[in-house]
Amino acid sequence: MAAAPQPNLTPEQYLEIERAAETKSEYFDGEMFAMSGASAAHVLISGNLAFHLRLKIGQGRCTSFGSDMKVRTGAAGLYTYPDLSVAHGQALFGDEEEDVLLNPVVIFEVLSPSTEAYDRGLKFDQYRSIESLRHYVLVSQHRPLVECHTRQGDLWVASISRGLDAVLRLESLECELSMHDVYEGVRLPEVPPARFS
Repeated sequence: MAAAPQPNLTPEQYLEIERAAETKSEYFDGEMFAMSGASAAHVLISGNLAFHLRLKIGQGRCTSFGSDMKVRTGAAGLYTYPDLSVAHGQALFGDEEEDVLLNPVVIFEVLSPSTEAYDRGLKFDQYRSIESLRHYVLVSQHRPLVECHTRQGDLWVASISRGLDAVLRLESLECELSMHDVYEGVRLPEVPPARFS
């Protein structure tokens, strides 16, 4: 979230303002928060995820949405724009505008230095309240590293995919994503070879 919140808004007031706005804002607990832009790496990774996920899951069984689709965590909870969200079966929306997804099964967030604490903290706490959600995936934009939190009953269990040869497994979608595909075209810092003394 960015600075300069607008306080004491209802969710309905937020949606009315947001739908007429030229820029994106998130909403939580009566306040709107302007969103900042994204880096080239962030945009490339988000695009790669959307493209390769669509190839893997195909049409009909699941629907994936990019960063222009809002997700709501509760009737008066968080309204946010994940980098990518996936609904299994029929997507359910907040109203006839069909711009607020209610039933994501997977949410992806590409981490930025300015949003990482928020993505790991408040946002993850709110996302856990979405009954349909099975995977919350955090993607580094600075190195080939993906952290997948998977719901197992009442617990969330983390698994790590590290390095370009690794694979991200999403059991609820019955698919795997290669880290090479996730980071295709992204300039990553070179890792110096290990030195032994």
